[in-house]
Amino acid sequence: MGVTGLARWINAPATGLPLVKDNLVQNHNAHVIGKWNLSIRSYRSVLGGPVDRNLYTLTIASEDRVFVHIEDPAAHNRSDVLAAAPPGEEAAYLQSPTHFRNTFITLKPMGGLEQLLTQIKARWTPVRQSTSGISQKNLMSGQQVIIDGLVFSIGTDWIVRCGNVNLAGGAVRGMILEAEYVPLPVLRSSMADGTSELLSNLLTSILPNIRDAKTVAVTSSDSQWADILWDREEEVKSFEASNAGPAQEKSDPDDPYNWDNDEVVELKKGDWMGLDRDQRSAFLIMGALRQEGLL
Repeated sequence: MGVTGLARWINAPATGLPLVKDNLVQNHNAHVIGKWNLSIRSYRSVLGGPVDRNLYTLTIASEDRVFVHIEDPAAHNRSDVLAAAPPGEEAAYLQSPTHFRNTFITLKPMGGLEQLLTQIKARWTPVRQSTSGISQKNLMSGQQVIIDGLVFSIGTDWIVRCGNVNLAGGAVRGMILEAEYVPLPVLRSSMADGTSELLSNLLTSILPNIRDAKTVAVTSSDSQWADILWDREEEVKSFEASNAGPAQEKSDPDDPYNWDNDEVVELKKGDWMGLDRDQRSAFLIMGALRQEGLL
């Protein structure tokens, strides 16, 4: 898996998918390699209180996996907590809140979400649906958006995903387009909004030449990723290790398997590799639909 760019064709016509397919096949020598099917749901907490918490899920049926984003507007951002922490006390400050504004988790299999909500006795109701007469069992069948389309390959370097955005009532609200550059596992963009010229150029080229087409890039800054895709335990350990100073390791110079690892740099997770790539893609798609009020 490689770096990915997303774009939203907001006013795509009903024939948008066939037009994109024809453009990809004729002008890029692309081949259809599968179908692209995602389902996105949105819920609101019914616990009461000054501010409602929101829960969004994106399910990839082909991978039997669901991504869950929980937002609590009343909670602090992780970055705010770190900013308030005195030097050397970051780990303690990170452990003090029960949770932060954004929580992003991945569940597999898909039925794990219902099991989790049952175990924590959570009460959520689908957005735009009355809470009266709704049992916990049927909460998962509420407001839903379906992205239905195709996956293409361009040579061995590019994978392109294009799909119509279908609302629960059957209306089509444009398209989502995703371009993945497979050879590149990590990308550091010099653009302030995190966009990549490489990915943007391909996404622009696969759009058919239609007058007044309205398209927008779907991006997120590195600071947002730091708040969304982070591991509390891993970060706390990192702060504790840095405050403790270099570890003193005992070594035996006569040991034939002893070697000097002072220059070894700690391995870090790739931004666009494996599950990290899928998490970013899911978060961007949910964010784009939320901004338009479709979730």
